[in-house]
Order: sequence, then C-alpha cells, then structure tokens
Amino acid sequence: MAGLFDETSINGMVLKNRLVRSATWEGMCEEDGRPTERLVQFYKKLARGGVALIITGYTFVRPEGKQLPGKMGIHTDDFAPEMKQITKAVHEEGGRICVQLVHAGGQTDSANAGQQPLAPSAIKVEQFAETPKEMSKKDIDEVIEAFGEGARRAKGCGFDAVQLHGAHGYLINQFLSPLTNNREDEYGGSIENRCRFMQEVYRTVRKTCGASYPVMIKLNGSDFLEGGLEISDAVYAAKMLDKEGIDAIEVSGGTPASGEKGAIRTKIVKAEQEAYNLELAKEVRKAVSCPVMLVGGFRSRDVIEKVLNSGVSDYISLARPFIREPGLAKRWETGDMEPARCISCNGCFKPGLKEGGIYCVVEKKEQEKKGGA
Repeated sequence: MAGLFDETSINGMVLKNRLVRSATWEGMCEEDGRPTERLVQFYKKLARGGVALIITGYTFVRPEGKQLPGKMGIHTDDFAPEMKQITKAVHEEGGRICVQLVHAGGQTDSANAGQQPLAPSAIKVEQFAETPKEMSKKDIDEVIEAFGEGARRAKGCGFDAVQLHGAHGYLINQFLSPLTNNREDEYGGSIENRCRFMQEVYRTVRKTCGASYPVMIKLNGSDFLEGGLEISDAVYAAKMLDKEGIDAIEVSGGTPASGEKGAIRTKIVKAEQEAYNLELAKEVRKAVSCPVMLVGGFRSRDVIEKVLNSGVSDYISLARPFIREPGLAKRWETGDMEPARCISCNGCFKPGLKEGGIYCVVEKKEQEKKGGA
C-alpha cells in the first residue's frame, strides 16, 4: 500500500512524501519575467512546510508565450542569478523544485505577448482573447528549440526537474486538441499528427537534459469542451510519452472555457467534490507504466490516502491549499487529520494582478479581524 509519507524517487529525484505543489501563477516576477526576492521567499516557505516537490508557476520559454503579468520567464540566461537563489533556498529547506515550461500560444493577447499570439491554427475560440496567427514550420521549430533551451537553463540553475505544460488550453494542448488545431500538415488531423508537436518538444528537452534528468508533463485528460480533446486522445498521448521515456504524467483537465469543469473549480466543501479528475487518471493509469500524479480539488487527507491506496495515482498535487497553508504537509504528517483550510474561492489570484503577488485573501481578512478585536 502506498503511504502518503513514503520516501520515493522519480528518475533519481528523491522525494520525502507523495505531496506535490502543483504549478500555478504567483504574479511575483518583474515585467520581463525576472524572479523577485518575494518569489524566492514564497518557495522557501513552501519547502519549509514539508511538501516534497514544488512545481513552479508556469514559466514562459519565449516572450510571446507570456500570458499574465508577473509571470516567470526562462527565455534568457540573464535570470540565472535569481533562478539559482530559488533553487538554493528550496534545497536549504530540504525540498525539491521543478520548473514548469509553457508557451501560452493563442491563450494570451497582444498586450502580454508583445505581438499577435501564435497558435496551431488561426481560429478564434472562446478561451482566446483574439484571433491568433497560425504558426509556420519556422515558428514551430523555434518554439520547440525554446523549450529545449528553457530546460537547459533550468538544469543549469539547479532545478531538480522540468515539467512540460500540456494542459489547460496552452500551446501543447492546443496542438493536441481538434478544437484549436485544424492544420492539414504533419502537425494536424489524426491524433498521431496532433501529438507530433508535443513529441518533438519532449524529445528536444530529453536530448538537452539527458536520460538521468527528470522530465515530466502535465496533461489534460479531457478539455471538457465540445470538439476538444477527449480521454481517448489523451490516453494515446500518454502512451506515446510513456514509450518515449517520460518520467511522470500529472493528469488534469479543463480550460478557461470549460465553465464548471474548468481546471480550478470553486466551492469544494465536501469530500465527494474532491478528486474531480480521478476518472481521467484511471484511464491514463491503465495505459502507462510511469508514475502518475493527480491534481484536482484535493482537500482531505482521507481522500488522498484512498486514491493513493487504489493505485490510480502515485502522487497527489495541490495548489490553492498550499497558498492558504504552506505548512499543510507538516500539519498532516503530525497526525492532524483536519482538511485543508482552503475554501476554493479563487480569491487568492486577485492580489496577483493588483498587488504583485498571490495570497489567501480569506486568511488575511481573518488576521485583520483578530488584530482589530
């Protein structure tokens, strides 16, 4: 039986438990993507709180792949000093940290990208703010190379792993999804062709980092959109990656256009509302031999342990609960079985836009109320 606080390893990366801080957006970088001291301390606090692996906020590999202000960039060697501060801080606390590599593709806008967004096809869909430019073969080759260069920088700065963002409507997911990919060349049409961009990104990153460096992916099991990626296609992609040697697959689902079935669902207050991507993970688990991570509304240690014991997932990923409680892992390890205090309101993201960094607004209001009492 898999225990929550078992020590495990992923391609040589030793993890002290099965809890992963899933990637999010912190909004704590300079306008050009340079990490700030605030972000260093944010990750340091997470590591001190006992989570085994921190996956950074989604990090753009090219400037036109940027989506939101304050987003981290890994498109230049100039940020190496700050990146090394991050890894040093996390490692000093006994943690491990992985960079999530992303290109937003059509899911950004000209204001953030600095140009017309790029996408597999020049079609406007609900989650795109504007009609993107269809990527040429040259564009595709350059973005693939940028993923490799981002991975090179991550490894060189001491990050323990990299994760490709193949979910939530970003560029890799856009190539996978028939809703956003209507190309008629070798990158479109059949699921084999729609997987080609993802496959070439993975191969470039693997070649750059070597066989002994952990390379993972976050993959949508479904877009939960009519005409979008379905579980059968996701299983095909997962099997392809498993055969290629991917070190772990984190299963997620949804895009910003998926409504109530989006990636960051609200009002998770009951155990039965947790693990909302579980059925997707079951199908991926049956198809692959590599470790599986599962994200999606986990709040209770009981639910987490049931999923781990079922064998569906080897690791459990959470994001918002660690914003409210960076020390959640240690709290659970001491035997405190109370669920995470996160109420899934998504209020934590608003300060990222207005105040230069996310935090739990509910907790802040509670602290202010106590202070004024």
